[in-house]
Amino acid sequence: MSFAPRSSGPPRARGTAALLAAALFAALLALVPAPPAHAEPVLLSQGRPATASSQEHTWSSAAAAVDGDPGTRWSSAASDPQWLQVDLGAQASVERVVLRWEAAYARAYRIQLSGNGTDWSDAHTTTTSTGGTQTVAVSGSARFVRMLGTARATQWGYSLWEFQVYGTTTSGPQLPGGGDLGPNVLVFDPSTPNIQGRLDEVFRRQESAQFGSGRYQLLFKPGTYSNINAQIGFYTSISGLGLSPDDTTFNGDVTVDAGWFNGNATQNFWRSAENLALNPVSGTNRWAVSQAAPFRRMHVKGGLNLAPDGYGWASGGYIADSRIDGTVGPYSQQQWYTRDSSVGGWTNGVWNMVFSGVQGAPATGFPNPPYTTLDTTPVSREKPFLYLDGSEYKVFVPAKRTGARGTSWGNGAPQGTSLPLSRFYVVKPGATAATVNQALAQGLHLLFTPGVYHVDRPIEVNRADTVVLGLGYATIIPDNGVTALKVADVDGVRLAGLLVDAGPVNSRTLVEIGPEGASADHAADPTTVQDVFIRIGGAGPGKATTSMVVNSDDTIIDHTWVWRADHGEGWGWETNRADYGVRVNGDDVLATGLFVEHFNKYDVEWFGERGRTIFFQNEKAYDAPNQAAIQNGATKGYAAYRVDDSVDTHEGWGLGSYCYYNVDPTIRQDHGFKAPVKPGVRFHSLSVVSLGGNGQFEHVINDRGGPTSGTSTIPSTVTHFP
Repeated sequence: MSFAPRSSGPPRARGTAALLAAALFAALLALVPAPPAHAEPVLLSQGRPATASSQEHTWSSAAAAVDGDPGTRWSSAASDPQWLQVDLGAQASVERVVLRWEAAYARAYRIQLSGNGTDWSDAHTTTTSTGGTQTVAVSGSARFVRMLGTARATQWGYSLWEFQVYGTTTSGPQLPGGGDLGPNVLVFDPSTPNIQGRLDEVFRRQESAQFGSGRYQLLFKPGTYSNINAQIGFYTSISGLGLSPDDTTFNGDVTVDAGWFNGNATQNFWRSAENLALNPVSGTNRWAVSQAAPFRRMHVKGGLNLAPDGYGWASGGYIADSRIDGTVGPYSQQQWYTRDSSVGGWTNGVWNMVFSGVQGAPATGFPNPPYTTLDTTPVSREKPFLYLDGSEYKVFVPAKRTGARGTSWGNGAPQGTSLPLSRFYVVKPGATAATVNQALAQGLHLLFTPGVYHVDRPIEVNRADTVVLGLGYATIIPDNGVTALKVADVDGVRLAGLLVDAGPVNSRTLVEIGPEGASADHAADPTTVQDVFIRIGGAGPGKATTSMVVNSDDTIIDHTWVWRADHGEGWGWETNRADYGVRVNGDDVLATGLFVEHFNKYDVEWFGERGRTIFFQNEKAYDAPNQAAIQNGATKGYAAYRVDDSVDTHEGWGLGSYCYYNVDPTIRQDHGFKAPVKPGVRFHSLSVVSLGGNGQFEHVINDRGGPTSGTSTIPSTVTHFP
């Protein structure tokens, strides 16, 4: 478009006026706000954590719908409703969802958005879907996006080749996943020079460092290692990096003895061995440990001796998912629990030897011999572990087993899921709780490297199926009385390999599994708490009203030692005050290997229905100053394990409580166990022991079972209750 000039002045004048007008117009434009830039939507869902209401096959998991592979798919059970959801890792502006249906598609479904994975709003609804590839325009801000199928189009379930969410992130810079494993992780391969020298150096540092700050993880790549004797001290974990224990073989030993403590192994705590095969030099490997020292996923091609050289005292212990070709000799071990394993034989026992799902275990004979044997473990899921897939680090997350017997790895490839290290935030010393929580909010799992971590706020695990795995006894200390670790009422969280150390300011709780009032059903995908140990005092003053609270239904507590210190630094009746050890409010909670000791009041309280405990070990608080200090109304003392009167169904196997009131040996305890007398409340193989006559029990459970007496340290037992 053109126009004629309004006057006939010189061309130069007309040009100048035009330039001035253009400049003025440009200046005015500069003052007008520009429309906001709009980022092009990108694919946010690929490779992100995905969960589903069900899956039809082991290979048709939720993750297959977000892996970017058009040849893999998620498929559900053949019922309505079913859902598939993806965690984007951070809040995002969601603009479209692409569904690539297999032949089994949804006739009616909803696309739903959520900021927390719990509260959902509908962004799209249809009842006339025709399957195929569908692109759905949506609008909203969300971290979680879900397809909720309400009516199937076929007799089959719901099946998606791909579930793709497009949009733009609304949060700030993202934390990276993966990376190196930090300074206190030592990685070896068979060609590494001076392996024995490096192992000996770590042992010199850690042999007697019971309350030191050193933390070490020793990792061995697949292969064969000869002439090895790995002596394992405090806060030291040794592991193979194969997918099977037999991938990493020692022609040698992994040894724990008690020379540092004059042959007494009762303080050989906080160390572990996992995922290795051993050909012991003498034919028998020595593993003389007490609490918090798991022996997991091990193959001993010979015997296993659980006593120190000289057969001094020992107070262990725990074996799981292991195969011992020869005989296990506990000798001086006071108690032991073995789960889902295979043994060539078992020679003896002192007070309380418990087996569940163990091939070759001795038959029940409690109290003489002191064996309690369950043919299978009702529900179990092995601990996640780090391994190498070629040159790439991954974490294997074993599948749930029901009615388990024997190892999970002896018959072909283990069942479970592999997660690349890039999906983990690798936590290193110096990391703050805020950073750790940011990583969790992004959808990353956590891998704590060996170290001591102070937190000024709770670490909050809010996403289903999050893995929180510690290496080398990574230790979390809550500052200013906060709770160290909180888990939401979601499916399938795995907490493993952590030590939580109470701070000097009293914490109401240290670990919470589910919030108060949690009620969701997690039977298909329970949260597991494995090798999570809690300490109050010993390394310095510490206080906590209740150490661990389990509110979520179906939780599995698989090997924990919750300990109010009776030695070290910062301990005393009020100095490391801790009234309650473990409190269970959730229903259908299972504890396999429950060690809880020395609390000022109840060590374990159980309020949930249908709870089960397989093996319990307890010592009452040594340091009670007098009878009045432990008086519980008209009852003398607080039971070690109390089932609330409101509970109708509960069962336990192989439970023992010991007293050693050395400050005032005249103290008497009414009973070790307290439970309502109801048909559904049952116990098997209960014992109480007075250690050398320092205090006495009047009964075993309620008013059942004879008293302990004298200094003979002979248990009083009840074989079955009621």
